[in-house]
Amino acid sequence: MSDHSEAPVTPVGPYEPPYYAAVFTTVRTPDQSDYSETNARMEELVKDVPGFLGMDHAQTPGGLGITVGYFRDAEALAQWRSNTEHRAAQKRGRADWYESYTLHVAKVERSHGFTRTRVPRSPTAG
Repeated sequence: MSDHSEAPVTPVGPYEPPYYAAVFTTVRTPDQSDYSETNARMEELVKDVPGFLGMDHAQTPGGLGITVGYFRDAEALAQWRSNTEHRAAQKRGRADWYESYTLHVAKVERSHGFTRTRVPRSPTAG
């Protein structure tokens, strides 16, 4: 199974501020039993939180993982934080999957984006 999907890689787009970003940075342990399944379940669950805006992920070759979740308001973030299945996954993460982690929650006051426009090449261009 490949780590690369066929879908194009795009970050979560900008939203009208203010909104919140929860930045979860991790270093995982060698034991990743059931991690993929639980992670997939959490990604599905968070989508049901009213006010959830999206999520970005990145993983370095050295093992540093970063997940940024975006939420419309503090209430949406609090609802996600208190979700029963999410709380159970957090407990399992501390027990088995994470060597260390940090969580930073920030109020976004400015947001903008850029996407390069792709211009089709002429068949006669050299």
